[in-house]
Amino acid sequence: MRQRDRRKRREENRESRDRWMITYADLITLLLIFFVILYAMSSLDTDKYNIVTGSLSQTFKSNSTVLEGGDGILDAGKTPDNKPESTDGNANATTKPNDGSDEQTENETPSARELAFREQEAKLAELMGVITHYVEENNLGEQIFVADKPQGIEITLSDRFLFDVGKADVKSPALPALQQLSGLFKDIGATISIEGHTDNTPVSSASRYNDNWELSGARALSVLRFFLDNEGLNPDTFQYAGYADTRPTADNTTLAGKQKNRRVEIIVLRQLQEVE
Repeated sequence: MRQRDRRKRREENRESRDRWMITYADLITLLLIFFVILYAMSSLDTDKYNIVTGSLSQTFKSNSTVLEGGDGILDAGKTPDNKPESTDGNANATTKPNDGSDEQTENETPSARELAFREQEAKLAELMGVITHYVEENNLGEQIFVADKPQGIEITLSDRFLFDVGKADVKSPALPALQQLSGLFKDIGATISIEGHTDNTPVSSASRYNDNWELSGARALSVLRFFLDNEGLNPDTFQYAGYADTRPTADNTTLAGKQKNRRVEIIVLRQLQEVE
């Protein structure tokens, strides 16, 4: 009997000594829960948080619970007609009806400059079409080249078509083509740039020109003089320049390339004159 009481006392003493482990385990559990909550709050989704707090606020205000059919989390963020509200932070934003403003913008009367631009583009397109047709009809595809470039309509004339070797006087066979162009330039309403180019071969010692700069400039000037003196075009719409061999379009190391580089370019520029 005495031994049984002694054994019972030893077990009670052991349980009292180990009771701290229960408290310690509870503390560790609470700390774990605390850190889990902190982590969840650190990655809180703002939109979901607003929905939850809004739902709780409406529930407390209406004194109804989720079980009683009140507004819960799933009902938050919906309008009375069961359509989700905007979640872009502007709850009162509504779709602006089309009041026809886009149509009004399209139907606005274009400015004088816009009208002039459209008219000039139409004339440039017509110009390119007429010249292309003229070149094809007269089999001048190897002498005259027409291209629509960003700066304008570019008409390239081979030096063999316009001039004799080393000279700047326009040959008579080229006059009909230049006359055709002059008729198209009269009412074009744009600046026309005439630019002379050569290859990199130096001028001969017998030439009247000191170098390719003078030769290219003189050739451009000869074409300009034809338009002004023979055809009576307005000088205010023209400009000219000589670039020698500084702007090649082909390789100057080959005969074919040199031939392409010896040219006169007539460019009808996309540059509107002042519209009053």
